[in-house]
Amino acid sequence: MLSHSWSNLFEPKEEYRRQSTLIFDGHAYCWPDLTGSGGFDSADELRRHLQGAIANHHQPVLRVRDRAPGDNSGLVDLSRRTRLDALKNADFRWAGNGRFEWTDGGERYFKQYFAPSMREPSYGPESLIAEMDYAGVDMALLHRTPYLGIDNDFIADCVSRFPDRLRGLAHVPEWCCVRNPEGSLLELERAVGIGLSGLHFLPPQLNLYGDNGAWDRAEFRPFWEGVSKLDVPVFISMGQMMNRGAGREGLDPDPEDFHDELRTMRRWIDRYPDVTLVVTHGLNWRFFMEDDSIVLPEWVWEPFKDSKTYLQLLFPIALGSIWDFPLPQAQPTVAEIVDRLGADRVIWGTDMPIVARSWTYQQNLDFIRVHCDGLSEADREAVLGGTMARLLGLG
Repeated sequence: MLSHSWSNLFEPKEEYRRQSTLIFDGHAYCWPDLTGSGGFDSADELRRHLQGAIANHHQPVLRVRDRAPGDNSGLVDLSRRTRLDALKNADFRWAGNGRFEWTDGGERYFKQYFAPSMREPSYGPESLIAEMDYAGVDMALLHRTPYLGIDNDFIADCVSRFPDRLRGLAHVPEWCCVRNPEGSLLELERAVGIGLSGLHFLPPQLNLYGDNGAWDRAEFRPFWEGVSKLDVPVFISMGQMMNRGAGREGLDPDPEDFHDELRTMRRWIDRYPDVTLVVTHGLNWRFFMEDDSIVLPEWVWEPFKDSKTYLQLLFPIALGSIWDFPLPQAQPTVAEIVDRLGADRVIWGTDMPIVARSWTYQQNLDFIRVHCDGLSEADREAVLGGTMARLLGLG
């Protein structure tokens, strides 16, 4: 039996035991079986979106037989890598334990996209809730990306099964919003009607279908006018690669591409000033790494001036494979963001469970709760849950 003094070493910290504020993960995921259709017309459509996503992701390519480094050329024509019609016939497939494999020149290659502990190709709400319980997270907002399925009913079912723990975002295929704005709006209205809390819009999905135009252009206005009348928040996920960078292997940072996107977003904000906008993931942190710090140029703040725009903080999913926990290089940037925007416009999120390939859920939480010394206690409470709860009308 442990003595009293030794047993105290294993008790949770006092501040953890007395936690009374809401912890709300503003960015998490659940998804259906990725070997199925995921709401597309066929399993092949979902597989193509998955192959495109994996081909453009920064996780390293390794050869199966000896883990020697490879590249993405077996998956896609690198000169047109953001296009679905540039994908190669590579026998791309889910291989279990969080990884995807394909064949190139008679050799098998893989990327470890999810954590190796993820044995199944689906991730249901029970799994996320178990992680939330263990880390001490009260609620989570489910985000969307087409390569994890476009089925709004699946997300609504997750929410309905755990209404006190989960909220979810609706998604309509971005590549359909111009050619069929009426149908896109009808699906969005239906998704909101079955319990989803806002729209998640991902401009880089347009590139997959050869649409390299700005997502605020005139052809998009029938769709956005309809969205603006629904009185729901819009969550925008900016891309890491746009037109000028489409031929680069390795996703080399190009801040000017991102600057162009922020200019588009500023125009959109000015046209729809009453729509609540949330910038997901953050500000493409890898673009602004300088030695052991993050240096944000003044132009990144333009969309947030005189607007209702919120910003999510997801540093570990972007930088957790480069800088170690507790990420001291990014802690001053958290304080800078809260100082510039106010904690009531800043939202903590994780990308859970995808982020688990680098950091645990507990580490994601403690990064803000314990290690960002530049925040007041009121700031922490807002960033870790209060802001998200107010945005969704939860008090």
